[in-house]
Amino acid sequence: MAHPHHGKWPGPGGASEREGGTVTIAAYVAGGILSLAATLALYRAVRGPSILDRVLALDVVLAIIGAALVLNMIVNRHLDNLILLVTVSVIGFIGSVTVARFVTDRK
Repeated sequence: MAHPHHGKWPGPGGASEREGGTVTIAAYVAGGILSLAATLALYRAVRGPSILDRVLALDVVLAIIGAALVLNMIVNRHLDNLILLVTVSVIGFIGSVTVARFVTDRK
């Protein structure tokens, strides 16, 4: 038998209308900021000028994807993206460590 709250946000039933409206407004603002940040990071990834700039920009894009996943989980009150969030975070961490080792080995 499945747990009745499996995949759902823990806690009582839901927020009041006022709180829900505040969360919605904050989510739209945060989504806009994340979209702008992703656009700027992708621009840096394409333009460079160095390979290190491109790799760092892609690392920032992964962090933005993680933030967007968290925002989605907050707005929709679920935990379905948690595994994906951990996966994106681990990929970003491994990529950053790999680049750092590569850069220090070249010096």
